[in-house]
Amino acid sequence: MTMFFDSEFDRIFKRMSNSFFNIDDIFEEFKGKDSGSGPYCYGYTMTVGPDGKPVVKEYGNVKPGLLPNSDTREPVVDTIVDEKEKVVKLIAEMPGVEKTDVKIVVDNKVVDVSAEHGEKKYHAKVPLKHKVDENSAKASYKNGILQLVFDLVEDKPTGKTVEVE
Repeated sequence: MTMFFDSEFDRIFKRMSNSFFNIDDIFEEFKGKDSGSGPYCYGYTMTVGPDGKPVVKEYGNVKPGLLPNSDTREPVVDTIVDEKEKVVKLIAEMPGVEKTDVKIVVDNKVVDVSAEHGEKKYHAKVPLKHKVDENSAKASYKNGILQLVFDLVEDKPTGKTVEVE
């Protein structure tokens, strides 16, 4: 088991390092040019999922192999499922904006978060992987951290039970 785990980490880190080299080439291309759309942001977050396997997520306004297409940054977003409290928490880091600048739209299991204040612009579309009550959403914003909480909906078996005669 540890051999699989080690090889999985090796594979992930090789992929990450290749991405960083590609991103360096992109930054070099724009160095010295005043494109007016900076700053450029790109990175990975890595956590351990509930099944014990690593979960790697990308964020930023630049993707490997693509030129920056916007001055809007993608915030770092974490989704936490709290089975004990039966809620799903979505936490986004968006420093430099006010709570009145934050706009949240929940539609068809996708949360669209955006905020704009002066030169600070953020946007992310976050798919919800768990069944939630969209009408239960409660949002708070403090010190650059947006927290959105949904009630978790339990999956009830669908279909009809047929009695055998």
